[in-house]
Amino acid sequence: MPLALRVVQSLSEAAGILAADSRTTLLSGGTLVMRDVNEGRLTDGTLLRVTDPAWQQIQVSGTRIELGAGATMAAILAQRELGFLHAAARAVGGPAIRNMATIGGNLFAAAPYGDFAVALLALDAQVMVLAGYGSPRAVPIEEFLAGRSRGEARLVASVQFNRPVAPGDFRFLKVSRVKPKGLSVLSIATHLPGHASRIGQARVAYGAMGPLPVRARGVERALEGKALDANGIAAARAAALEGVQPVTDAIASDWYRREVLPVHLGRLLANQS
Repeated sequence: MPLALRVVQSLSEAAGILAADSRTTLLSGGTLVMRDVNEGRLTDGTLLRVTDPAWQQIQVSGTRIELGAGATMAAILAQRELGFLHAAARAVGGPAIRNMATIGGNLFAAAPYGDFAVALLALDAQVMVLAGYGSPRAVPIEEFLAGRSRGEARLVASVQFNRPVAPGDFRFLKVSRVKPKGLSVLSIATHLPGHASRIGQARVAYGAMGPLPVRARGVERALEGKALDANGIAAARAAALEGVQPVTDAIASDWYRREVLPVHLGRLLANQS
């Protein structure tokens, strides 16, 4: 059967349909799904659209931020209060793509795509998911990404996280061969509370250094309790490759990604990127 299009008005209805029918694909911004359709990789089943306004809402309440999964990168860039995320949002294609690409879609993007998901991983986001009819359930982003790799059918309603306390606590870098909108050689996001004195509870995440966005746990341990000075940065660089499994694709080889990762990590930590 050819592809069919179905439109529903509520997130819970959409979640129920996705849970009941494995041949249904959620159509969010369409930047990846429609490419698969146009290139003949997705030829049958149902494309599902959701028109629930809550899916596109952005809420900033004190230190807590909630981004609807249907919110676009352009919508992020339009919010002054989300300035710390603007570099990550700009990393997603050019203006036309950012007008369509969504938070939820980015969470499902395979490497070397998915740069915004790297930022969310460094921010320790909670992913609000619907698995069938019912209320959203908060899932830590690492758990969500692991479930995604197993093909679990869940609809993302939103993501939630705390705003970084101080300017400079959160940093993001995308490395590409073609600027400003080339595919990632790699991406790095860091959340380093207390970086002005002694770092505590560091979170560092990579993109394109594995099949999914990954935590750089060796770097986190190396930075814990240290100042972000030459010695701290050297320790982080020494641990940069711990646990990584870089992908090889048309953009770069795994060898090249291993070679340049410590260099770009050091520059980001030194605020030289």
